[in-house]
Amino acid sequence: MQPIDVIVLGGGAAGLMCAIEAGKRGRRVLLLDHAEAIGKKILISGGGRCNFTNLGCTAENFLSENPHFARSALARYTPQDFIAMVEAHRIPYHEKTLGQQFCDRSSRDILTMLERECADAGVRIQVGTRVDRVDAKDSSGFLVETSSGALQAESVVVATGGLSIPKMGATGFGYDIARSFGLRIVETRPGLVPLVFSAEDREVWCDLSGISAEVIATAEKPAKRGAKAAHFREKLLITHRGVSGPAVLQISSYWKPGEVVEFDLAPDREVFGAMTETRDWATAMAAMKALLPGRWAERWVASHAPTVRVMSNAAIGEMEEQVHAWRVMPAGTEGYAKAEVTAGGVDTAELDPRTLEARKVPGLFFIGEVVDVTGWLGGYNFQWAWASGFCAGQVA
Repeated sequence: MQPIDVIVLGGGAAGLMCAIEAGKRGRRVLLLDHAEAIGKKILISGGGRCNFTNLGCTAENFLSENPHFARSALARYTPQDFIAMVEAHRIPYHEKTLGQQFCDRSSRDILTMLERECADAGVRIQVGTRVDRVDAKDSSGFLVETSSGALQAESVVVATGGLSIPKMGATGFGYDIARSFGLRIVETRPGLVPLVFSAEDREVWCDLSGISAEVIATAEKPAKRGAKAAHFREKLLITHRGVSGPAVLQISSYWKPGEVVEFDLAPDREVFGAMTETRDWATAMAAMKALLPGRWAERWVASHAPTVRVMSNAAIGEMEEQVHAWRVMPAGTEGYAKAEVTAGGVDTAELDPRTLEARKVPGLFFIGEVVDVTGWLGGYNFQWAWASGFCAGQVA
């Protein structure tokens, strides 16, 4: 076995970027992955087109116990830096809404680019290898026990991802490594995930599965003094079990069990203003059908409008309030099986924000999704992977 300076655990976006950067410095890098192929989540991302970054990426686009932690890494490796690599490999790409960058052809272009960069940097990639244990080896680095034997290295970088999409091989092994070295884990939960209705709400709404509309989704205002409630203006989709769509996925990362999610079904619009003169059911129905798809509008009026021939001003005012504040108490989420990311993870207080190295364990790094840094939908989590991998790769 050739001598190894750096072992990177995980062949996803963060691990590949770290391996490339460490290899460029002349470090002898071995990347291990338990799957039979690297980059599986890269390939399925963005509907197969890989939403590889977002031009508007800032620390404010991330959720963490320490909302400022990501700032340093994001400043050191920007969306423009990754785009420069994409352009150097002549990969055609385009911008969609809100700064999102997608491949014109396929996510495979991004993975092929990263594989070529690894090869150019002398990185060795070994797949189908299970890692059983990581131990500190006095002052000489680490001992990594694998299914193909024991390995030694000066540095170990944990880029094992989170718990989302277990069918693609996701595990909690990265958290186990952190705990074995005495590092704290922020409680994990599914992020960017569809929400599930209560049995009562499913009975009312879920036969409308497939219908969508633009809304503003808002999570309950945090109890922390001065904190702002999260809100997102995007599409909501009714499903056979609850709600999904970009607005719901975004707000789900902020939602906690027992809390209410609020949807404004008529952003920037007054819906029932014309009813001050004509106050009947038909006028209410026409107003809602100008706003929502027909069946949804009919169901909403049936659920919220009073069953009287002439509606009072108070009733009209109450309907106006309700259409801007549809309050839903989700029964839960679709879980890690449908979650795009894992919220929570290795506590950022345990890590150096400039290098992602564990403060208590020199030579041990945690990057990407395994860390308590969770981005919004729209390329932000990829940018965190590139940035955190880059920073660790400069020193590992």
